[in-house]
Amino acid sequence: MITNKQTEKIRKYIKPYRIDDGKNFKLKNFDPDDTGEFSKSDKESLKEVLEEGIIQLRELQEKLYADDKWGVLLIFQAMDAAGKDGAIKHVFSGINPQGCQVTSFKSPSTEELDHDFLWRCNKNLPERGRFGIFNRSYYEEVLVVRVHPEYLGAQKLPDNDNNIWKKRFQDITQFEKYLHHNGILVRKFFLNVSKKEQKRRFLERLDKPNKNWKFSQADVKERQHWDEYMDAYEDMIRNTASESAPWFVVPANNKWYTRAIVGAAVIDALLSLNLEFPKVDKRHLVELQAAREALTNE
Repeated sequence: MITNKQTEKIRKYIKPYRIDDGKNFKLKNFDPDDTGEFSKSDKESLKEVLEEGIIQLRELQEKLYADDKWGVLLIFQAMDAAGKDGAIKHVFSGINPQGCQVTSFKSPSTEELDHDFLWRCNKNLPERGRFGIFNRSYYEEVLVVRVHPEYLGAQKLPDNDNNIWKKRFQDITQFEKYLHHNGILVRKFFLNVSKKEQKRRFLERLDKPNKNWKFSQADVKERQHWDEYMDAYEDMIRNTASESAPWFVVPANNKWYTRAIVGAAVIDALLSLNLEFPKVDKRHLVELQAAREALTNE
């Protein structure tokens, strides 16, 4: 059971990274190397805190399922090698896999291109009582497609005017409001890795044979568009952050801190729902008593 004091501490840790209103958001104000009030000497103790958080998350997941009023959608966006897979793996390592579905969105298929840009994500939304985790999402449509506008041609849109990004921001914002109104809580994470740290991780993938499989030549090509991507991320957060579907700009240069902040934000999201186990009515209590007597008298 998480106490009020623990809840306050969790919210204190994540507050600097939560964006509810992106009007004045500037990405340069967020340091990828930030570790809050912690230093690298706190790394192991913070890992222990994360392990405790995983246990708490498991308990909250059980309540989420039993309460059966809300689904939780968690969206992860980042540059390559920022640590999305690792964060998802570690933070959700202790939960019941039956209550969680992770969907990774790659380049759209022919079928997906024949639908609106939200379609493939819409059909993978979580049910009530469950987590849905998107490793990339519909936000690729205002990131990759914006940096590579030639991809718009494959979408066969009837009207490719200069306001397409503004329209897509509006569509996404309205879509997320719709989700919230219908019992799907949305939390979005941008893992903010620096260009220097991405280079180090790429070289590590090249130097270690057991990590070679993670490397793609496409990663280097996309790196050449770094500044364009940063502008696109800034504009995305500025236009789609809201109180009901906030962005968390999580420092990603130190994986141990990234995972702790993501874990704390997910726990806080669940706590905000005031989840409860269903209360049994008198009629059901009578049935339970009858069942007890029948079992006792066997």
